[in-house]
Amino acid sequence: MREELDSTADMRVARVAARQNGVITAAQLHAADVDKSGVTRRVRAGRLHRLHRGVYAVGHEAPSEYRRFMAAVLACGEGTVLSHGSAAVLWGFLKPLKGPVHVTSPSTSGKVQRAGIVLHRSPSLMKRGETRVRERIPVTSPRRTIEDLPSVLPSYLVRRARRQAEFLKYELRLPTDRSRSDLESDFLSFCRRHHLPLPEVNVKVGRHEVDFHWPVQRVVVETDFFDYHRGSQSFEDDHQRDLDLRRLSYTVRRYTGAQLTSYPAEIAGELGELLRRDAVPSP
Repeated sequence: MREELDSTADMRVARVAARQNGVITAAQLHAADVDKSGVTRRVRAGRLHRLHRGVYAVGHEAPSEYRRFMAAVLACGEGTVLSHGSAAVLWGFLKPLKGPVHVTSPSTSGKVQRAGIVLHRSPSLMKRGETRVRERIPVTSPRRTIEDLPSVLPSYLVRRARRQAEFLKYELRLPTDRSRSDLESDFLSFCRRHHLPLPEVNVKVGRHEVDFHWPVQRVVVETDFFDYHRGSQSFEDDHQRDLDLRRLSYTVRRYTGAQLTSYPAEIAGELGELLRRDAVPSP
């Protein structure tokens, strides 16, 4: 009789685990009519394998990335999703990373530490558009994933993930709180910090207003602190502007805010070399 009950319960367990990358929780086992003694028997028989407290792998313990991710999400309670570097791996933005699985919970209370898991908390997590399901695993949206990365990964991996996300044609539209005055102030501070001559700001050159202008050396710098492409039309307009300025014998350089932060010495060296040269005669 017990074998028949166990067989029926195991079928229920298998159906649940199949929807969750081979992982099941203690609560789900109980709902499938597997009590504590039934869990113990299955663990001893090698049919269940404990991954976290209250979370088990069904069938075999050989870990897969998806199983590891699903187990971490289930271990941290309702509403928890895969996030940060782990989410970037799941979305295909990065190759598998060593170390713990990162998840984010909308809860502001509860157990903080679990072996092999880094738990982040975000009460705003459930905002519309912030989460998705991929490979049956709840996960932060592509945009939210990229936004979260700088808090846990080095800048070169953040840049790699962002490039791959763009290559895969995910619409990131990352927000920015930078204003035009911020751009001007930050770039002028950059020039002072690296002992570069200060440029004219927001002046007309030919038919275009440019961000920064050195008239003697005929150098123009355009800065963009927005962390997303503004669309194909802006891309075309920028290139047309550069073409027009080159026809007027101007040297044009474009730098993003991320580049100024990540490669200050290289940019300062490039600009210093351009600005040390003699004046370029007008065409």
